Amino acid sequence: MSILLLGGSPAAVSSTGRLLDHVAEKLAERLGDIRPGHRYTKVQVRELPAHALLQAETSDLAIKRAIAAVADADAVIIATPVYKASYTGLLKAFLDLLPQDGLAGKLVLPLATGGSQSHMLALDYALRPVLHALDARHVLAGIYATSSQLVWNEGSGLAVDQAIAWRVEAGVEGLAAALHGQKSWLEQLAQAPFVAPVEPIRLAR
Repeated sequence: MSILLLGGSPAAVSSTGRLLDHVAEKLAERLGDIRPGHRYTKVQVRELPAHALLQAETSDLAIKRAIAAVADADAVIIATPVYKASYTGLLKAFLDLLPQDGLAGKLVLPLATGGSQSHMLALDYALRPVLHALDARHVLAGIYATSSQLVWNEGSGLAVDQAIAWRVEAGVEGLAAALHGQKSWLEQLAQAPFVAPVEPIRLAR
């Protein structure tokens, strides 16, 4: 299975990026207990060519590869800082390049960071509707953290507030269970006998 880490922060070093990496590490540990061999891919939108991104040049090689990474993923962990009560314009520019059903059949775990708890609802009111519009199979409950809940130390690394640690654990458990169930469902579907759909009965008026 393939898991895509999609970073929407414009900053090279950020709380958003650290939270994304932290969740990915916890997921890798959890999935390793279920089934080894998962493949992880990371796309940082800020690293894509700005002109091609803003001009929607889907023929650009880097843009093509990023879109293909989304298409190949079974699950997408998407992370963004919250600016002006919404996800970043950088992330929106990339999501706008995806086809209408660009997340069809995929599991999505949204992450967001912000300066205060007042921006928490941006996940549900700004980002979640877009993910559903892209036909995501299931969007899990998002994880929102403030900067004070994610403390970075050069020596010891990221210290996560206990409340966020619980949310991360729940999100990772939910995504791992859904990924495991998705594989089983696909295997069952491949083995199931084909049954022709029943034609609807048309009643005369």
